Amino acid sequence: MATVALPSVARAQRTGDLALAALAPASWGTTYVITATLLPADRPMLAATLRALPAGLVLLAATRRLPRGEWWWKSAVLGMLNFGAFFPLLFFAAYHLPGGVAATISSVQPLVVALLSLLVLRVRPTRPILYAALAGTGGVALLTLTSKARLDPLGIAAMLAATSLMATAIVLAKKWGRPESPLVMTSWQLVAGGLVLAPLTLAVEGVPETLTGQNILGFAYLGVIGTALAYTLWFRGIEQLPPTSLSLLGLTNPLVATLAGLIVLGQTLTGWQVTGFAIALGALVVGQTLNRRSS
Repeated sequence: MATVALPSVARAQRTGDLALAALAPASWGTTYVITATLLPADRPMLAATLRALPAGLVLLAATRRLPRGEWWWKSAVLGMLNFGAFFPLLFFAAYHLPGGVAATISSVQPLVVALLSLLVLRVRPTRPILYAALAGTGGVALLTLTSKARLDPLGIAAMLAATSLMATAIVLAKKWGRPESPLVMTSWQLVAGGLVLAPLTLAVEGVPETLTGQNILGFAYLGVIGTALAYTLWFRGIEQLPPTSLSLLGLTNPLVATLAGLIVLGQTLTGWQVTGFAIALGALVVGQTLNRRSS
């Protein structure tokens, strides 16, 4: 009886880990709608800072844990990769590229993670996993790209850099492990990234004259749900799941963004976009199934 129960318990645990980790990129998929409907216009650096620093300070005050030894510099490195450098590049790309182009570029992250895992972790991804990642990118391209998409070279470079930074953070976090809980690790990285973003925001954008109630609600949502909670679950997933499995969950970002656009903004989908949605969703499911069988 026990030999039969244990695999089912392990499968249930793995499914739970996947579901919790998937909530992070799913919440990030709502960022476009929140930005378009609640945040002040043309304030990308302010949005980046208010996503990172307040949430990090609150978590740091709640956990009351500071890094020790080498984790001072490791937290600073991960904080820059995940927030201090990633957020500005992400918003820069958002202002220079259509959302579809940015989403398609970001969907190559599983391939970047697979390459870095081979180089850093000596983990070789299987061909079916790579095929699933390629199919996911193709599905996202069908879902999000249009014939009117403009290709700004600087925007493309920024999005590729942002995607590579986050992929690097995934692999380094997997290699280094963690000395504290995901909540504590999240606080360290948010504060490290936020302390870099704050003076940069003051220098580039300055302080806004006023913030409306809607602005405050939008910043609160991004800080609490889209950052503090999402990244805590994401960093927990890094520990519990294989790097390629975790990065494939990033496909939920454009899928949720599309659904949010349909529901909140009243957008519509063409036949090709519906096909792309199905391909991306299928690649996500198949990729996770293959990862589970190979681990």
